[in-house]
Parts: sequence; structure tokens; C-alpha cells
Amino acid sequence: MSLTASTFRALRHHNYRLWAGADLVSITGTWMQVLGVNWLVLTITGSATSVGLSLVMQALPTLLLGMWGGALADRLPTRPVVVAAQLAQAALAAVLAVIALTGVRSPLPIYAVALAGGVVSALGGPALGRFGAEMVPREDLPNAMALGSIINSAGRILGMSVAGMMLPLTGNAVLFAANALTFFAVIVAVMRMRSSEFHELAAEEHRPGAVLAGLRYVARTPWLLVLLALSIVLGSLGRNYQVTMAAMSAGPLAAGAGGYGLLSTVFAAGTVVGGFLAASRPRLTIRLLLISAFAISVLQALSGLMPSLAAFAAFMLPIAAGAILVDTTVSARAQLDSPDAMRGRVLAALGMAGAASGALGGPVLGWLSDSFGPRLALQVGGVSCVVATLLAAAALARFRKTATGPAPARVAMENA
Repeated sequence: MSLTASTFRALRHHNYRLWAGADLVSITGTWMQVLGVNWLVLTITGSATSVGLSLVMQALPTLLLGMWGGALADRLPTRPVVVAAQLAQAALAAVLAVIALTGVRSPLPIYAVALAGGVVSALGGPALGRFGAEMVPREDLPNAMALGSIINSAGRILGMSVAGMMLPLTGNAVLFAANALTFFAVIVAVMRMRSSEFHELAAEEHRPGAVLAGLRYVARTPWLLVLLALSIVLGSLGRNYQVTMAAMSAGPLAAGAGGYGLLSTVFAAGTVVGGFLAASRPRLTIRLLLISAFAISVLQALSGLMPSLAAFAAFMLPIAAGAILVDTTVSARAQLDSPDAMRGRVLAALGMAGAASGALGGPVLGWLSDSFGPRLALQVGGVSCVVATLLAAAALARFRKTATGPAPARVAMENA
């Protein structure tokens, strides 16, 4: 991997530089809150299942309302929607701080905040993605996405580390209050951006049936359906490593909580490596996506055979790097090869696929690990992902041969 000026080319743009800095602050705060919420629910209920339920509350609105959020993003100016979403998330973080300070002994208020946060994300997330795409020219969008992956990984590591140090000293309320303040960093950055330097996407005309039009577009675009289906399989059976790493640490590797922490750190480092790999690529193609998906699927199946913590960790690094390559390429191709006026609804479809894979994969891999052992769970998941990748490659090759007519379908296949 060679780091050159082109690796950071999206940072040449004033608006994206502002966004990158504010995004790092906001993501750090978000992960501080994630740790705080998980710990608060666990201390109230003593149940890991209850912690998982809070995650379901956050993901459910995206599955139900995501396409409505996409339709809003394609019709409304993105800047006001982004600011409104940030204000709403800041208010919800402040509510969590109040809940923590008052010593509530029921998880129900926390679930309610998680559900409300999920609604805000479902309705505002596509506008946030579309807004990000307007900060850089089309040719720099894949690089901006890759740098965004690096920022997300860095923010996650920083946020969890800071929260881990602060929690015993300050309690949960301070973590939530700090997160509330980080949203204002994004708002200030948005306000300071130069309107003349935006690369605005074509907007959809205000008309009824926008949600149905988005669903019809996805259903009638075979290559996009294949990418979404592959993402769901890879995300559910091949990406829920928080489940399988914990099961391997507690079971066959006998590494305990310390081993799980080490594996989580290695995995996070791998996501940073993957972000730099994606950023250094001049183009993110479907061929790169399929090769990366096949490689990490094979590595996942083999990781279940590893006899020691060190050997298992050695597999986690390239798997995490490849996962970022896959995710970034799927997002880049889905956006760049779809009409601008449909961008928000395509982003919503990607978000719905991600939510579905998270909701399905955790329970399935958990059941496989409990019933047959984490080694077999990794092997079954890896082999399933290999098969899914080969089927996707065959389907995309077939579509490429038969693709005719104007872009975007033809362009998508040419980008393979």
C-alpha cells in the first residue's frame, strides 16, 4: 500500500475538510455514547439480551422508514435536513444524560430514546449521505468514502478508549452530555461551508409515489439487487464478528475478556488499513468487490480452524481490511451508477440492507455458536459467503453480457 497525495485527494476540497474534522468529533462522541448506553442497560438489567434489544430498537426504524427518508433526501435541500437531524440527535443525547442522572431503574426510557434515534437516522441518514456526496466532485467521491471509513474507524477507537477511561470517573451522564455537544461541531462545520463549492446533485420533482418509485427502481435494476443481496449475506453471516470473536474468546481460545479486547483492537486496526487501501485505489470496481468478498470469505472459513489467539488475530486484520474494501466499493458503485435524482433512495436501500444484515446475522451466528460451537459457526458462515460471492459473480457476468441501452445499467456493467 503506497500513501501518496492522491490517497487524500478528497481533502483538497474546503467543504470536505470541514466535514472530515467535524465527523471525527461526532463519531468519537457517538461511540462514547454507545459504550455508555450498553453499560447503563447492563447495570440496570444484568442481561446481555437487554443490551441487544436496544440495538434492535435502533435498527428497526431503518427497515421500516428508510425508503421514506430516501425520498425526502431526493426532494428536499440537504443542508437543512442535516442540521435538523443533528439537533434532534443532540436533544436525544441530552435526554439520555437526564435519564442517567435521575437514576432510572428501568430500561424502557432508554429503549424509547434508542427507537427515537433510529427514526431520526432513518429519516435523516439518506440526506446525510447525499450531502456528503455533494462536497466533492464525482471522481473524488470513492476517495471521500474511503477516507470516511478511516475517520469512522479512528472515531470508534478514540471514542471507546475515552469512554472506557471516563466511565469509572464521571459516570454515564457525562458521556451522553459530551456526545450531545459533538453534534454542534457538525452544525458549525455545515454553516461554514462554501455554497459555491458544492457539487449539487439533480433533485427529484415533488410528486406522489416517490417511495414506490424508489422501490421499483431497486427491483428493476438487477445489478443493484445483486449487490444488495450480497451485502446482506456478507454482512449477516460474514461480518458480525463482535459475536464470533466473543464466542471464540470465551470458548475454544480460552482467552477471556482480555482476548476479546485484543481481537476487537486488531479488527479496528484492520478497518483503518482497509480504509487506506480503498483511498489509494484510483477506481473502486465491481471486480475489486468480488475479489475482496471471496478472499475474506475464505479467510473467515479458515479462521475457525485457528488453534491460538495469535493465529486467530492474524486472520482478523486482513478480514477487517477486506470488509472495508467491500463496503466502500458497494456504496461507491451503488451511488455512482444510479441516477442522481435517485441517490437518496439508493442510500436508503443500502441502509436497509445493513440494518437487515445486523438484525439477522447476530442471532443466527449466536445460535450456531451456542448450538454447534463458534468454530463451526465461522466455517458455515465463511462457506456460505463464498457461495454467495460466486453466485453474485456469475449473475453480474451474465448481466454484463446482456446489458444494452443507455446508462446507468450499462455503465454499471462496464465498471465491472
